[in-house]
Amino acid sequence: MKTEQTNILKGIAAAPGIIITQAFIYQKEKETINDEKITDIEEACKNLETAVQQSKKELNKIFSLAVDKLGEKRAAIFEAQIMILDDPILFDNIKSRIKSEMRTPEYIVHDEISKYIDLLNLSNEAYMKERSHDIEDIKNRIIKNIKKKKWKSRVITDAVIVTGTISPSDTVLFSRDSVRGYVTDFGGLTSHAAIVARSLNIPAVLGLHDATNRIKDGDTIIVDGYKGEVIINPDEKQLTEYSKKVEKLQKYDKELDKLKTLPSTTIDGKEIQLLGNLDLTDELDFIINNCAKGIGLVRTEQLFEGNDVFPDEQTQYKLYKDISERIYPDTVIIRAFDIGGDKVLPVDLKEPNPFLGWRGVRLLLDSKDLFKTQIRAILRASAHKNVKIMIPMVASIVEIRETKKIVAECMKELSKEGIPYDKHLGIGVMIEIPSAAVMISEFADECDFVSIGTNDLIQYLLAVDRGNDIVSGIYQEFNPAVVRTLNNIIKECKKKGRDVSMCGEMAADPFALPLLIGLGLESFSVSPSAIPILKKLIRTMSFNDAEKLANDCLNLNTEKEINSLLHKFFNQELQDQIKSLY
Repeated sequence: MKTEQTNILKGIAAAPGIIITQAFIYQKEKETINDEKITDIEEACKNLETAVQQSKKELNKIFSLAVDKLGEKRAAIFEAQIMILDDPILFDNIKSRIKSEMRTPEYIVHDEISKYIDLLNLSNEAYMKERSHDIEDIKNRIIKNIKKKKWKSRVITDAVIVTGTISPSDTVLFSRDSVRGYVTDFGGLTSHAAIVARSLNIPAVLGLHDATNRIKDGDTIIVDGYKGEVIINPDEKQLTEYSKKVEKLQKYDKELDKLKTLPSTTIDGKEIQLLGNLDLTDELDFIINNCAKGIGLVRTEQLFEGNDVFPDEQTQYKLYKDISERIYPDTVIIRAFDIGGDKVLPVDLKEPNPFLGWRGVRLLLDSKDLFKTQIRAILRASAHKNVKIMIPMVASIVEIRETKKIVAECMKELSKEGIPYDKHLGIGVMIEIPSAAVMISEFADECDFVSIGTNDLIQYLLAVDRGNDIVSGIYQEFNPAVVRTLNNIIKECKKKGRDVSMCGEMAADPFALPLLIGLGLESFSVSPSAIPILKKLIRTMSFNDAEKLANDCLNLNTEKEINSLLHKFFNQELQDQIKSLY
């Protein structure tokens, strides 16, 4: 009788690949308060003043963004925090204590402001208790700035990160430290950690629940991103088995490499465009080396994630220009900042339901200066006529028209300034909200092209949080409602003569590929690491067979039936060496 080995943890196979290396347990660094005596009072007071000024700068940025949309009441929270930083009595008292007690400024700040926090917490009024959190935020911000820290933590290189959850900023930080894989207690298939792992071509297994309890720092682990398994301190038999698999994969990668310069055409002559998604500037080399036919999605909010402030026009222009020139003569589609939801929002704004809150084009239209700065930068980078702009999270035609007005306004300004740009810049929309999918025919009339963002479209269509591993089983890309919605979008766009592409994670799923091609999709924008294997599959399949498969799927009523049919087709019709590994 076969028994399950106890050193194997099972989770969600979030990014393919296999790695055997040591584990690094990552924990967010906690601020400690240094209570030592000091000798240089002048320097301590100077550090305090600098930290207060930096905190004001950060809060002013938050306030300027919040006041446009949130109104006086909520924006006043940030204004009130700024006013506290201007309180002469509070800071005169802190300085006085630094001088008289000769203790570190972070200790005095912690001790003095905590008194106010404790007083507010003693109140029976819920409102007053809530305000204590605001004061706590100010205290932590000042202490962080006194210590001149950005809450970064040490990460060793060439290790697998094992942690509870990974934030977007964490993943970017890790990518600079040659991290070999991710293992987390929580997180779903389309969480940011999974997307970045796939972009960087490193394996990830998420949603293990007790990985941080079972795995120790320095343990040897095997991360199997195909099966969603993590093996802790493997025995000799397991090591031998997986070493052979790694060797086999490396040979397979070399075989895929030979297809790079060949066209992605089905055996019966249907040409399919494979483009790359760009999240990190490091991926540009990947995209070019894998012979992508352009860039179908630049996630601009990711490119500038490490910045303390929104990048100015010149900074953005330089980066967009560099990308457009390196990808020329192919086209690059630059998506306007999609901040909010699970994306990067460089303000301390807390919303009860951020996925349905202030994000995407809603935020951009409310922050016109921010939007105009980015549009002007994109326009300036479009002088070679190979740049397009895409609007995120569009729910209504009004939002498209308002955006087009701002683009026209920016064009007028640049013309007046004598700055060259593409006067026929293509303007497209992401279709990721059900209202846009329902009205796709009318939306197609208003724009030049459409890109289907399946990550959010599936989430909103099925009302399931895509980052929540508890309900990850309900996030179904082959749900009949999803398949029929995609079919409607593709067909209606073609009727209107509009280019339609897909840039969500579904586009990179080998099992979804025949279905999507059969539905009529001819352009896929995916993580650059996925391009070789998709090309291999395309060159193996028949479009006629894929079309019949898609029609059969459209007549099925459950996700299980569609999933089963697609897997049967894949196993029978497509020869893929990855299967032979298991």
